[in-house]
Amino acid sequence: MSDHDDHSTHYQKNSLSLTGTAALGTGVMIGAGIFSLTGQMAQLAGSAFPFAFLAAAIVVSFSAYSYIKVSDKYPSAGGIGMYLHKMYGHSLTTAFHALLMYVSMVIAQSFLARTFGSYTLQLFDVENTDFWVPVLGACLLVAVFLVNLTSNKYIQGTAYVLGVVKIVGIIVFGLLGLYLMLRSGQGLESDINLSAVPGNWNAFIAATALGVLAFKGFTTITNSGSEVVNPRKNISKAIIISIAACIIIYALVGWSVAGNLTIEEIITARDYSLAAAARPAAGEIGVWFTVIIAIVATAGGLMASVFAVSRMLAMLTEMKLVPHSHFGMPGSIQKHTLVYTVVLGLVLTLFFDLSRIASLGIILYLIMDMAIQWGVLRHLREDINASPVIPVIAICFNVVLLAGFSLSKWLSDPVILGVALGIMATILFVEKAFLNSYSADDY
Repeated sequence: MSDHDDHSTHYQKNSLSLTGTAALGTGVMIGAGIFSLTGQMAQLAGSAFPFAFLAAAIVVSFSAYSYIKVSDKYPSAGGIGMYLHKMYGHSLTTAFHALLMYVSMVIAQSFLARTFGSYTLQLFDVENTDFWVPVLGACLLVAVFLVNLTSNKYIQGTAYVLGVVKIVGIIVFGLLGLYLMLRSGQGLESDINLSAVPGNWNAFIAATALGVLAFKGFTTITNSGSEVVNPRKNISKAIIISIAACIIIYALVGWSVAGNLTIEEIITARDYSLAAAARPAAGEIGVWFTVIIAIVATAGGLMASVFAVSRMLAMLTEMKLVPHSHFGMPGSIQKHTLVYTVVLGLVLTLFFDLSRIASLGIILYLIMDMAIQWGVLRHLREDINASPVIPVIAICFNVVLLAGFSLSKWLSDPVILGVALGIMATILFVEKAFLNSYSADDY
């Protein structure tokens, strides 16, 4: 069979170590979470935004339990797609929610790409940022696409190096910010409090929902199951390591930013709040340092995300859950899904701003996550020996966050709710037509 006619996926077994796997997950989380969500969450929760990060960490910790239990029993390169298939079989429910996850992950990639553009422009005196931010983001996506055409070992090595650099850099940023804040006579409680929350709980809930985006990158780890060394143990370990590392880093940086900028200043610079916080703390050198770390973080996070998400779509294609066309391209399905993933990311990067990208991502993700939690509770609980209490709590958290965030968007940007509904309706219609086109024998 020629490469042009190759319809199989190719995975490199045992090509991802525990360290490399954890680096992939942490890379996606840190890239999305700290650099742009900080300002957006401050816009909603005001001085309580660091507590919204902590609340999001609690929500994700309950949610991650189900993924850990399923991955221990059924590690797979299809990750969430395979988990849904175990829960709901070859059905519209499986296909619909798997594609919700896929689209939400591609949305996260465009979020990373535009964050890269926003921070890079802080080094230059550019007025037309509306043009250059998406252009720079698109250039990064193309570069990441080329890297992902290489071997897993190269991707893992690059992700590991970038992950170490950005984690060390962000920790240095956070510690320096706290040191300067304390040296100026401020306490850790300065400008950070829950006083605004009682009067506007919905805004705090909406900020917490956005905060979940800062942690949901752990799900990319599940998409590399067939390639991880000793996956039944290392996938769950990598998820725990990634979430724990990000909780510490987010708390450190959140307090540092709040200690060096007023809430109004954080909101004004919401797309590049860390760079803005570095200027009063360490001058232009601090800005350069922060921007370089942001570039490394977003590039590494994007590379890890594209790697994992394209493999998820390849597995869904192999399972005949999504339609596929080669469009005349040579190579395996895995290479084709890499192309589709990057092209969709380019479209979102060019035409949606950071706020709307984040909004779409969290709406789709929360709906998908509820399907995972319900599937564990209803279909896999005994098989994977899972506690019924934790998925129930996770579902309750998700319902509250989705309702609160939707209400917030209804009041501030109802168009994005229409776009989200349109995406879901399109996926539902296409998947129903595709699955109906196959007979039971085709499965």
